[in-house]
Amino acid sequence: MSRLAVTEKIIAAKVSKGLKWGEIAEAVGHSKEWVTALCLGQMTATAEQAKTLARLFDLGEDDQKWLQVVPSKGSLSTGVPTDPLIYRLYEIVNVYGTSIKELIHEEFGDGIMSAIDFSMDITREPDPKGDRVHMALSGKFLPYKTY
Repeated sequence: MSRLAVTEKIIAAKVSKGLKWGEIAEAVGHSKEWVTALCLGQMTATAEQAKTLARLFDLGEDDQKWLQVVPSKGSLSTGVPTDPLIYRLYEIVNVYGTSIKELIHEEFGDGIMSAIDFSMDITREPDPKGDRVHMALSGKFLPYKTY
């Protein structure tokens, strides 16, 4: 058994039961974005969260233990992603990354945006020309220390 095997069980059960990430998140009690990352093996569950997921996805006790193990972060298997949607996010960072970096430094100073103290919200934005994906990313600014 491995964490990847538990992720595969979760995805299979989600498809089989016709569940939506929002419904799963509501049962767990956190955002759909965070719970999706948890279910896909990128976050660590508490014992209570693991029990909830076990009920939803018919997981065993060993599966629950794997959900509570701190995962190895990073889910991409290649340097440049090949999935078209993930590639477009990579493309955004490739094209606009230096501008984003420059604007953050101008506003906040020398530092980084945390991916640990972080949240995101992904919603549908209706548009007569075709609905749009709205992504809001929010990370704590962490300045570099002088010593």
